[in-house]
Amino acid sequence: MNLKELAAKLALSPTTVSRALNGYPEVNEATRERVIAAARRHNYRPNARAIRLATGRALAVGHVIPLNVQTEMMNPIFADFITGAGETYMRNGYDMMLSVVPDEAEETTYRDLMSRGTVDGVIVHAPKLNDPRIRALKDLGLPFVVHGRSTGADLDYNWVDVNNRRAFLRATEFLLDLGHRRIALVNGNENMDFAARRRAGYADALAARGLPLDPGLIFSAPEMTEVNGWRAAEAALNLSEPATAFLCASMLQGMGVRRAIEARGLKLGRDVSVIIFDDDLSYLRNGDDVPIFTATRSSVREAGRIAAEMLLSVINQPGLPPQHKMLEAELILGQSTGPAPTEARKP
Repeated sequence: MNLKELAAKLALSPTTVSRALNGYPEVNEATRERVIAAARRHNYRPNARAIRLATGRALAVGHVIPLNVQTEMMNPIFADFITGAGETYMRNGYDMMLSVVPDEAEETTYRDLMSRGTVDGVIVHAPKLNDPRIRALKDLGLPFVVHGRSTGADLDYNWVDVNNRRAFLRATEFLLDLGHRRIALVNGNENMDFAARRRAGYADALAARGLPLDPGLIFSAPEMTEVNGWRAAEAALNLSEPATAFLCASMLQGMGVRRAIEARGLKLGRDVSVIIFDDDLSYLRNGDDVPIFTATRSSVREAGRIAAEMLLSVINQPGLPPQHKMLEAELILGQSTGPAPTEARKP
């Protein structure tokens, strides 16, 4: 079925149908929904080349990955985000472009993508504190959505984030309620905004119970890998007053902590407790019927879908004010947590 045939079935002009399918704001919402429903019902797919010529759009979204975080591409979290975003692009007739570039070339890459008309907008990954990319993209006028937020950014922008501070506050409170007082934080790079917010949640929960921060129980690593989780656990378990619980920023770190615990003949959940973040991953499951790890759960795939939908709305309606979407994480009980050992309890 072509555009004229679809328009005839709807008793609308081809121009109205085209504008409805391409998100033009002058088409009212009821008409847009009717056109989209009909297009799906009749399996109509617009000609991408014709749309590009008619609208001047690339019908593509960019994801620029600097080399210093290229390992992010191997991270199951990144894969789930890209899957959710990619499903949205495909459903709306957009392509996705991934660019891995030297760190110092990231801003230049954004300029090149815009000047060549290669993409209509970009998703910004792994925001840092005071991230300069936000100002640069605002100045360029290239539509963008940030997956996360940047503490210290002095302007408003589009973002989708999970409430990292609240997630780690609740997880720490849960461990405190179980009697743990020696709680280790195994975090990501604290120059990254998400890691700074997670540390803040952990610190706030301890402060509310009158407990000081112990620097010897706080670990930060550039990569949230299994081996870095193991190294942190080795250090925390070797202390004169060892940790009785761990709060890990990723499942991979939690797996490393578990390896260190079991190598000492200790039992996960009985002798040492562990909570992880992000266990709702397609290719790294947290057990079958009963979760192995207690976890703070937020769907990264859903975050990708929401970020992509937000970016497409910004592309199609340039006058929209900045949009924000805060996702909350659930606390999922698994087999990795239990009461603190009696001898480790302190008033």
